[in-house]
Amino acid sequence: MHEPLRHGAYYHIYTRGNNRIDLFREARNYPYFLGLYHTHMYPVVETYAYCLLKNHFHLLVRVRDQTAKLPSKSFSNLLNAYARAFNTMYRRTDALFQSPFRRIPITSNTHLLRLVVYIHRNPQRHGMICDFHEWPHSSYHAMLARSPTLLQRDTTLTWFDGRAGFLAAHSISEAVDELDEL
Repeated sequence: MHEPLRHGAYYHIYTRGNNRIDLFREARNYPYFLGLYHTHMYPVVETYAYCLLKNHFHLLVRVRDQTAKLPSKSFSNLLNAYARAFNTMYRRTDALFQSPFRRIPITSNTHLLRLVVYIHRNPQRHGMICDFHEWPHSSYHAMLARSPTLLQRDTTLTWFDGRAGFLAAHSISEAVDELDEL
């Protein structure tokens, strides 16, 4: 059994489709999931990076220090809400997600930095696209944009000593090889 998510702690959260089925069948599924994510998770976690792939997703979050809701329950509510809508839309009855969702506590700054890069480069690593820069369903572009975001962009860029460091770290694929958890 997984230990509960702790307030103030950073985590790599990920899960995939049950039996590796696609979680996102159409382009409209991605923003729908992100809308549910905002509703269920924004009050509970700070989000530093994410990537939604066809059959799984990755998140780098920090559980807020003071929340009225239990973080694990909020993640469960998110996954259940998406599964209900997905199953209704595609006339399914089976479990959508592998259970339970996985969580890895982040215990060092090095792990934190490598995880951001790993999350963003994941579509390329899985052969879904030739260049991860072109994947539209990750936080990579929002990190480089100037428009408002709910991501913890300023903090994340500070970890890399700014935009130039962020871009340089993402150009080195060898730095993330040992994080291949899925």
